Amino acid sequence: MLVHLGSCPRLSPLAPPPATCDDAVMPRRRPDTRYIKTEDDVHIGYQVVGDGPYDLVVSDGWLSNVDANWDLPPLADFLAKLAERARVIVFDRRGFGVSDRPSSLESMSIEKGMDDMRAVMDAAGSERAAVFGFEDGCAVSLLFAGSYPARTLGLILGAPVVSYWRTEDFPWGWTRADAEESDRRIAEQWGTVDFWRWNTSFIDPADEEQLAAWARYSRLCASPQAALAIEQVERRIDVRSVLGQILTPTLVVAKEVDRDKPGGAGPWVAEQIPGARFVEIPGPEHLFLADDARFFEELDRFVAGIREEQAVLDRVLATVLFTDIVDSTQRAVELGDRAWRELVQRHHAAVRSILARYRGTEVDTAGDGFFATFDGPARAVRAAQQILGAMRTLGLEVRAGVHTGEVETIDGKVGGMAVVIGARVGASAGPSDVLVSQTVKDLVAGSGLVFEDAGEHELKGVPDRWRLYRVAT
Repeated sequence: MLVHLGSCPRLSPLAPPPATCDDAVMPRRRPDTRYIKTEDDVHIGYQVVGDGPYDLVVSDGWLSNVDANWDLPPLADFLAKLAERARVIVFDRRGFGVSDRPSSLESMSIEKGMDDMRAVMDAAGSERAAVFGFEDGCAVSLLFAGSYPARTLGLILGAPVVSYWRTEDFPWGWTRADAEESDRRIAEQWGTVDFWRWNTSFIDPADEEQLAAWARYSRLCASPQAALAIEQVERRIDVRSVLGQILTPTLVVAKEVDRDKPGGAGPWVAEQIPGARFVEIPGPEHLFLADDARFFEELDRFVAGIREEQAVLDRVLATVLFTDIVDSTQRAVELGDRAWRELVQRHHAAVRSILARYRGTEVDTAGDGFFATFDGPARAVRAAQQILGAMRTLGLEVRAGVHTGEVETIDGKVGGMAVVIGARVGASAGPSDVLVSQTVKDLVAGSGLVFEDAGEHELKGVPDRWRLYRVAT
């Protein structure tokens, strides 16, 4: 969201820095822009610049256009500075820049953003990369790092936005008044000099050249409708529940000017992530600039420390799905052994087909139930819905439970408390019900899934009471 909050506008880390530049655009070879087509037929534009010893993927929050990024010398200098030390991969998120504008909010969720990041890395030939998220881009970066730790060298969170709304326990978000004013300004003034005169405090209101440059850049990044659509998606994001489960080495950075502003959640975010470190970067600007020596010193130190560390983590953030047939013993008695065995075989074939469709991994099956893992919670929930529907055509009722948490592999077996919780959530479900944990509900915000409060439950062997949610049909 782009709102006027003192000296803290929400901007892309790759947006033109707020420095006045009277020099002509420096001659510089532009990287080739390429496209990758995602599984849901969305084209994502990306570039690769530099040939450093490690890959660095940049996940922007707002305002991105991989072509227009090179139009101003300060911006080109920032990218060049990154490319001196890494092979930098930049891409435009769905709805912005040279990438496609999806037709629905559901197709712009943070889980889709995670899929896009993985697809871009695959296309760029990057098996493992440091991930630099800025503002809203930190939500996608966190989900990616938790789900794909083997592909994440390290996580750098710049001025992280992990929850949109301001609340009593999270004072760094935006108020309803902020949101309403932002919507009005975008609808009436997007891409104009007047919008940027309102939105920022680092441009001299009398500097028409700089204001015009920002106005043009924003028009190249998004249309008013696209900007408003992204706002609606962002307002559903809350990834705070994931922070404690991030095991990837993490560096959190923010400029000193961000204190007590929406970008000021950095110290709190670092406290929630095990082993994370927070560093405040001096400077009067919200953005990270090419001359921010402390930022690059900390980046270099952080990556060097990771590359020296040889330990391989075998824990990963995953979504677990448990299903089982309701009243299976009674049905077996009613049908007889042979008919029941044939029905169970049809059940297994249908479930495995659905798991393959939604990229689920079958972990175990015990007679009439399945245990599977997914790299995205929305896919797990939709797979559960499809399984329930498919079973009705077989005359069976199934219940399902979904939970997202840290799982670990021990001797080839998937285990951990998240697995126990997922199994207990499934056991709490009624016939033809899909129950999910609070974590799953929070992470699928913006996916189009609808939930009903199923109340608090005691989960056998799990401390405390757990609030569960029923997936609405």
